[in-house]
Amino acid sequence: MTKRLILTRHAKSSWDDPTTPDHDRPLNERGKAAAADLGAWLASRGYQPEEVLCSDAARTHETWSGVAPELEGAPEVTLKPALYHAGPDVMMAVLRHATADTVMMIGHNPGISEFAERIVAQVPPNPDFQRYPTGATLVVTLEIDDWGQVEYGFGAVRDFIVPSEVPA
Repeated sequence: MTKRLILTRHAKSSWDDPTTPDHDRPLNERGKAAAADLGAWLASRGYQPEEVLCSDAARTHETWSGVAPELEGAPEVTLKPALYHAGPDVMMAVLRHATADTVMMIGHNPGISEFAERIVAQVPPNPDFQRYPTGATLVVTLEIDDWGQVEYGFGAVRDFIVPSEVPA
């Protein structure tokens, strides 16, 4: 059986108010636009998440809120406090409890870029992959029957995009 993982770093956040705690920082206008563009890109490629696992930070939840309207029948998001600034091993532990065939995970750097690099058998040739900028999204397929079987290096890259590459 094939499982699909959509791994997204939150869109661009606002630094307008330096007193806002990191956890509560919202998206800026560029981030909101990028999230909607990303949702349209996912829909155009047929990448429809059935389950969304998201850090409970404001900027990750707002990223999903921008993506979701562009998708047909978007699932409800499950906010996961453990994904806030999570490292790769925590992300893997959360993913192993997923239940749907297509799972979207929304998180933060540096953990998400490290997780992306570890989950795939071969990294994509895109020069932005290593830095995994805001809004970066990796789509991976894994030949497993259950998410509990996922291991590092199992993923085959299907797509990778950053917001500046999304067609207008």
